[in-house]
Parts: sequence; C-alpha cells; structure tokens
Amino acid sequence: MNDQPLIATHWQAALGRLARNRAALAAAVVLVLICLAVVLGPWLVSVAPDAVDWDNISTPPSLANGHLLGTDANGRDLLARILAGGRISLAVGLVATLVSVLIGVSYGAVAGYLGGRVDQLMMRAVDVLYALPFLFLVILLTVYFGRHVILIFLAIGAINWLDMSRIVRGQAMGLRNQEFVLAARAMGVSSRDILLRHILPNLTGIVVVYATLTVPQVILAESFLSFLGLGVHEPLTSWGSLIAEGAKEMENAPWMLIYPGLGLGVTLLCLNFLGDGLRDAFDPVRSDKGVG
Repeated sequence: MNDQPLIATHWQAALGRLARNRAALAAAVVLVLICLAVVLGPWLVSVAPDAVDWDNISTPPSLANGHLLGTDANGRDLLARILAGGRISLAVGLVATLVSVLIGVSYGAVAGYLGGRVDQLMMRAVDVLYALPFLFLVILLTVYFGRHVILIFLAIGAINWLDMSRIVRGQAMGLRNQEFVLAARAMGVSSRDILLRHILPNLTGIVVVYATLTVPQVILAESFLSFLGLGVHEPLTSWGSLIAEGAKEMENAPWMLIYPGLGLGVTLLCLNFLGDGLRDAFDPVRSDKGVG
C-alpha cells in the first residue's frame, strides 16, 4: 500500500494554508533578503570586515566617510562586520540544526517504532541527558576541543537534538499502528524499509516545522556563547561577538550595539513567525481556528 500520494496531498494543503498566512510570508521574504545580504556582503560592501580605517575610529554612521553604519573601536566598518557576522550566525543555525535533526530524527524514529524495552532504554538515556545543563555541556566541549567554528557548529547541534527525538518518537509511535504500516509488516517488509519508506516520509512535516523553530534557538545559543567569549574568535565574528563588543562601548558608541542587535533580533523574530506559520499550516485544526 503506497502512502506517497497522501503525503503529497498533505503537503499541498499545508503549503496552501501557509500561503494565506501573511505574517509568515512577510517573515519569509525578510529572511530571504537577510540571507541574500549576508551572502552577497563582500560584493555589496567594498570594505573588508577586518580592514582598519585609522582616520575613522568609533565614528558614528555617516555617508561622508563611507561608513554607512559607522565604525567600531578598531576603525573597522560596522556594516561589513555585521554582514560577515551574519554569515557565521546563520551558518551556525543551519548546520547545527541539521546535525540536531539527523540525530534526533534517527534516534526518535527508531525508539518510537520499535517500542518496548528498546524504547524504554533509549528514552531513559534521553532523560539523563536532559538532566545535564545544555550550555555547560556546550561550553565544556568548546573548551576541551577548542573554539574552531566547525566544532562550535557540531557541539551545539549534538546537544540540541533531545527535543527533536521526543517529538519524532511520539509521532512514530502513532504511525506504527497505522494500516499502511501494518500492511507492510504483514507483507514481510523489514523494519529498516518500513522506517525509511513509510515512517520517515510521514514525519517530514513535523520535522520541518520543528527545525524552523530550532534555528533561532541555535543562533541565540551561539550568540550567548560569543557574548561570553566562548564562541567564534578573531578574525571571524558573529552577531553575538559584535553585540558583546558593542556592549562594552554602549555609552560612547551606541551604534555598535544597536545595529548588530537589530540584525539578530529581526532574524530571530522572522524565524519564529515562519515557524509558527508552518506549525499552523501542518495542523489543520489550528489553522481552521485561525491560530497565529
């Protein structure tokens, strides 16, 4: 029994509901513009993010000196650094979320489908990990393995999969007793093929929704680590690092804090609006009630 047409129909209906959510669509447009700006940053701004203008140190935003958003305490163009920091912050969000999704979906789907003692054992391990402080583990990993940007990506993603595994496990437990799964099992289809061909495709919607809501959490976590001085380090930068630098110069150069904070705040807000819109789109009951 093939459930792929049902999945396609479900996706078409969900995308139709999403298209009627103006807040989510506006957030998606703004996110696309932000992504284009940070990716095309080296071509949009002719100044390198680490180039020092000795004649303009901690100068306010001005078109006259060519620094649209001003300069930092070292005379570096703030706009160029915000765009460069955005590339790191968004990359952290995407890569760490991908790591979280791969671990959480695999772990939760296996636990939910197999059930019984296997499920009990696997979820008790998750409970133990839940008892450990998230940021402490990330800080421990970054201190032990070093502050290489790739390791930061992997450390945050490897710790942030617990919620995903629980959500996927609950969905898989509901799917394993559905008629198409029972029919596949009666035909002798292996558990591996059932997971890959029937369980995981039906989990795509909830995974996409939760991944969208995980990205801002991951970006915020990296920003907090950078604010503590445990995130990316020079010559690289991120929005969290820029906010930390701006906080030190808040009285003398408030633009150093305001503009990176706006970049981070608008991005997180748009991701949350988009995540809420996707959640409502994949939940017809919420959508019909006009939630969001």
